[in-house]
Amino acid sequence: MSQGHAIPAAAAGTVPFVRMDRDDPELLEELLGVVRTVAEESSFILGQHVEGFEADFAAYCETDEAVGVASGTDAIALALRALGIGKGDEVILPANTFIATAEAVSIAGATPRLVDVDPVSGLITAELAERALSSKVRCIIPVHLYGATVDMDPILELARSARIAVIEDACQAHGARYRGRRAGSMGHMGCFSFYPAKNLGAWGDGGAVVTSRPELADRVRLLRSHGERPRYRHRVIGTTARLDGLQAAVLRVKLRHLDRWNAQRRRAAAELRRALSGLALELPAAPVAAGDHVYHLFVVQSDDRDLLRAQLTARGVASAVHYPVPVHRTEAYAHLGLHAGSLPVTESMAERVCSLPIFPGIEDWQIRAIGAAAAEVAQADDDSPRSLVA
Repeated sequence: MSQGHAIPAAAAGTVPFVRMDRDDPELLEELLGVVRTVAEESSFILGQHVEGFEADFAAYCETDEAVGVASGTDAIALALRALGIGKGDEVILPANTFIATAEAVSIAGATPRLVDVDPVSGLITAELAERALSSKVRCIIPVHLYGATVDMDPILELARSARIAVIEDACQAHGARYRGRRAGSMGHMGCFSFYPAKNLGAWGDGGAVVTSRPELADRVRLLRSHGERPRYRHRVIGTTARLDGLQAAVLRVKLRHLDRWNAQRRRAAAELRRALSGLALELPAAPVAAGDHVYHLFVVQSDDRDLLRAQLTARGVASAVHYPVPVHRTEAYAHLGLHAGSLPVTESMAERVCSLPIFPGIEDWQIRAIGAAAAEVAQADDDSPRSLVA
């Protein structure tokens, strides 16, 4: 983060939600170089660039294997299929997540068993998961939401006792650690998304499954490419869910910067906390004991989110809501029969959460601008009648 005391005039009123690769000329040139190499080699489907990234990402995640796939959704769906989980089975997961976690369960043919989350962390806990156990449950998917790690040891112990699998949804937690272990490395498998805005983002969709169980990695590799091995011998019904060579080449370059970028996100989060201290906002919870937070998102909660977002917009500060409709209240999952009020913590958070800008390289003046815009909500609350302060 740069130092300074005043908001530069030319940049005043412009705080984007994310910073993309185009804003880093040196990185952009390196990425364009590897894209050119892939194009010149016509190494578009699997091949050396995918294999190289898989080896690098497995080493980074401290697992034996990594399998590149087409998206984070595919990663979870294929992980479930690799474990033989499907029709008639149930999978426990938090309702406070992006719908893709539940979609992947449905794609695999199983049924999501949605549970509420801890009111402080917003994450699933072993205690909440245990209440949802039944004879049909075959797996639990803890979600490291926003980049904050779930308290994994109690969940792993619960899963061992219940003899069910654990698949970590680490799609927002690239590089985070829990008790010294990388997110994604603790369950049977860990799943990642490389959507462009993620801490490790591709130039399109992409994902990966990591594991230290070679038989599961082998199964995912088979499933991601039509169940084919060798060519035209289709051993199982698979799909087209391969990570392509262009994305792998981009990701391999960016992986070398991930720890530095995560450190910048943590520093930015600390500055944001200071800038927002004393305001009528609920700031992100501190990581669980021996846990971590890599701040894919910096999510606050407000009793008047609409006013907060309007005030931010009036000051040129971007914001977003992750996620405004809980999974169980979407039309897609109405068939689960979870009525309003059935998962109250998740439902309350959906009405109050607001994601503020955070990204590597965010400048001090931008953080101050976020704090100043948020501070005016309190002033607006005191106005009669209520109005935005321009």
